[in-house]
Amino acid sequence: MRKAFVRKLVELAEKDKDVFLLTGDMGFSVLESFIEKFPDRYLNCGVAEQNMIGMACGLTLKNKKVFVYSIIPFVTYRVLEQIRNDLCYQRVPVKIIGVGSGILYGTAGCTHHAIEDIGVMTSLPDIYVFSPGDPLEVEKILDESVKLELPCYIRLNKAGDPLINTEKTIQDFKISEPLNVSGRDKSGVNIFAIGSMLPVGLEVLKDLEKENIAARLYSIHTLKPINEEAVVKILEQGILTVILEEHISRNNFAQFISSLLVQRRMNKKLLSLSLPDQFIHDVGSQDFIRGKYGLDKNTITEKIKSLI
Repeated sequence: MRKAFVRKLVELAEKDKDVFLLTGDMGFSVLESFIEKFPDRYLNCGVAEQNMIGMACGLTLKNKKVFVYSIIPFVTYRVLEQIRNDLCYQRVPVKIIGVGSGILYGTAGCTHHAIEDIGVMTSLPDIYVFSPGDPLEVEKILDESVKLELPCYIRLNKAGDPLINTEKTIQDFKISEPLNVSGRDKSGVNIFAIGSMLPVGLEVLKDLEKENIAARLYSIHTLKPINEEAVVKILEQGILTVILEEHISRNNFAQFISSLLVQRRMNKKLLSLSLPDQFIHDVGSQDFIRGKYGLDKNTITEKIKSLI
């Protein structure tokens, strides 16, 4: 996803001389293609992320289109006051790019985990929150972000993310609406996957089909705002909705869906698979931590089969 981000950003900068990139001493071996082509539109603000958000706000108020790049905890939790007051309160459309969603940086420990950021960022008024599931969605979201008149938070995985969408499915991409990446029309099971869980969702889908269980896989690339009517239509068509997210169980997407079911008085089964509401003290790879907390393909598939 990082490569897709930089590739698209270079493309946007070639077309628009107002595109700027700021980073907090991050992005080495990632951002060089932008830096080499547009050295006057790149600023390394150092390990001073609060100041970086203020600089991004000032540049945007001077009609620049500013992208800010860092590891998620450093560009969300550390700078929350600046995002709230400088960007959201004033409706300044800075684009915040956070890399390392969920437990991707599992070997670095909980200081580098991004397992509360959806709850934190969606609680702010006047902001878009995106979590693309593959590189094609990254490109679509960046294209749309420069048109939006509010701040954007785009949470990315790291590198080597597989393509889940096809050229056909990505044509149906719309901001704020779940994207059917499976191409299936009929469903018994709806699988909603957020960000890095989309590839896992695809593997689960394949396993279910081997058991003759009809399912559809949706990428929830936009977490705020979201088209409730589009979500309700999907919920109505399934017997079970499964939500896969590398996020703690509090203030996550599943709580939004639960609230929606209650508000609409819909009697539908819901299976929420996420991380516990606690710090993860285990240190290891993303796959290792997923396995320990039941976010691996086999555990998910068996839980779905047990419910239907």
